Amino acid sequence: MAGRPLLAPAVTLRPPGPALGSRASLYVGDLDDGVAEGHLYALFCKVAPVASLRICRDVIGRSLGYAYVNFYSREDAKRALDSLNFTPANGKHIRVMFSNRDPTLRLSGKANIFIKNLVPNIDGKSLSDMFGRYGTILSCKGFVQFSEETSANDAIDSLNGKLVNGKRIFVGLFIRRQERQPNISVSNYTNVYVKNLPKGFTHNDLLQEFGPFGTITSAVIMRDNDGISKCFGFVNYGESECAAEAVKSLNGKMIKDTILYVGRAQKKSEREAELRENFERARNEKFKKFEGLNLYVKNLDDSINDLNLRGLFEFFGEIGSCKVMVDSQGRSQGYGFVSFTTIEAVHKAVSNIVGKKPLYVGVAQRKEERRAMLVVSLNCYFPSDHFHFTPWVPSGMTPYTYNMPRPLHHAWRDAWKKLVKNSEAYNVESVSFSSTTSNDKNNDP
Repeated sequence: MAGRPLLAPAVTLRPPGPALGSRASLYVGDLDDGVAEGHLYALFCKVAPVASLRICRDVIGRSLGYAYVNFYSREDAKRALDSLNFTPANGKHIRVMFSNRDPTLRLSGKANIFIKNLVPNIDGKSLSDMFGRYGTILSCKGFVQFSEETSANDAIDSLNGKLVNGKRIFVGLFIRRQERQPNISVSNYTNVYVKNLPKGFTHNDLLQEFGPFGTITSAVIMRDNDGISKCFGFVNYGESECAAEAVKSLNGKMIKDTILYVGRAQKKSEREAELRENFERARNEKFKKFEGLNLYVKNLDDSINDLNLRGLFEFFGEIGSCKVMVDSQGRSQGYGFVSFTTIEAVHKAVSNIVGKKPLYVGVAQRKEERRAMLVVSLNCYFPSDHFHFTPWVPSGMTPYTYNMPRPLHHAWRDAWKKLVKNSEAYNVESVSFSSTTSNDKNNDP
């Protein structure tokens, strides 16, 4: 029997909403933990039609304190920003700005203003009202960042040194920490650090030793709570030339069987930066020395120690050093390093090594190289455009969220685990400085 043809219901299609991060997308920050999508949707719909929104959450569903709200036009988004910025939501003022998924400008620090000496009770809305007249504000939370450098300069010229609530404020361009480290030359300091002082060295001895080089404004020997000398101190001169002359004359001088160290006094941040730089330089030099000569070996039997490992590989050529990694109890972690003196020995070992338990032997890699390789491999599995979605919400319905579909999320996670397992063939450090390497056994399949 011939049936009647099935008619598809009429559906009126609307154009999809703008993609996240487009010109019609707003970033909403400083959200209270109790604010849900429905609350936010109801708030913004009062001003303009909302295409979609999502509150960003962690893996267990807790709010991260910010959200994205998408509109059908730039004008709607601008109206919502002007109307709802610093509006209270669940007892907490929200912060609204245009979403910019390109972090280049934000991270560059350009047109970013630093303000200090503000009264403690000043809030973001007050800062926005104070600086908004000078141009478009991209961010206003502790610092104020404009879209144009001219706006930032105008604000600095107008407000720096002005009285605000009875306090004179400082307004200037923000300078990153690494850029504002003082570049003090050897001829432009007055404070001198001295160490390796004899135990019985007194304050008068310090003045007598350093006094001939110029006028001393202060001098101190550091002591513990019992008054016992810590064998180091500081001497501050009135003129930088005097300090430089003292360092030149007294550094390396022997006093009572101890050799003095005398140098420019440094801030803690300077010392730490210098130590990091020296450590990185030494580590890179060691790695270059053993680059291509250092082998990573895993699946070692628990009975294998350093001597057994050397005996297993010495057939292939001269060994510079070898090490089986052990835990805090001295038990083998199942992997180690063998460093040869020639590249030919490395090739022989990688090609010919065979044991009762299948061994993996490969050239060791640094952590940075291995991580870069994983990122490239992951991008081959999932191009970045797989993770962007543009949901459409019919009029009057609860907005969709930008959650990643479960199958794709699980596939991404499983692929990452697979890549991490495969990456065990590459280890972090060179044998010459890998004695503290640990936790590799945890990565075994």
